Amino acid sequence: MPLIRKLEPGLWEGRSHIPSGIARVIFAVEGESMVLLHGFIKKSQRTPAADLQTARQRLAQLRKG
Repeated sequence: MPLIRKLEPGLWEGRSHIPSGIARVIFAVEGESMVLLHGFIKKSQRTPAADLQTARQRLAQLRKG
């Protein structure tokens, strides 16, 4: 699996192996900036709906200004 993958339009997921599992960070690219929206330790193959929703809400807040 790639280290970075697209989750949906505007949202990407980066992953990194750490001692307690695999850390995930959901981020967006706004202009020339990478904005980290939410980070968590993933325990299943699917991205948990609550974590994805948190990232969506934070992206909406970011875009509102």
